[in-house]
Amino acid sequence: MEQGQSAVAERISRRIVTVYDAIVLRGLAFHEQQPALGRRPGARGRSAKRPGHNLLVRLRDFKTEVLRFLFDFAVPFTNNQAEQDIRMMKVKMKISGGFRTQAGAETFATLRSVLSTARKRGWNLLKTLSTTPASLILALSG
Repeated sequence: MEQGQSAVAERISRRIVTVYDAIVLRGLAFHEQQPALGRRPGARGRSAKRPGHNLLVRLRDFKTEVLRFLFDFAVPFTNNQAEQDIRMMKVKMKISGGFRTQAGAETFATLRSVLSTARKRGWNLLKTLSTTPASLILALSG
């Protein structure tokens, strides 16, 4: 890939999409051949599918979203940063048993959000925390 590109070369992206489609179709065909899962007596509605089958259906139905990183380099390859941003809140809740007040939870979330944004923008964390909110908003919009 050339530096400065905004998307993967068309020839390469076509190949990746072709292989992606083949893998998903092969997986769906495999799951269709599997015996049906047992149903609880008296259960109504559609019969349950295996987790692998459900994942393949989502990969087929949301192919554009899954492969968006090929066509737009502004989209990250993973959503790992979003998961990391949420993880600390869950860890804090698990270790300390939660927050004592709603205000405490909101303050924690606000601080984590500010620090995450500062890290993504390459700002000095201590300087960011000592800057006024108005200055931070101005820096974000500028």
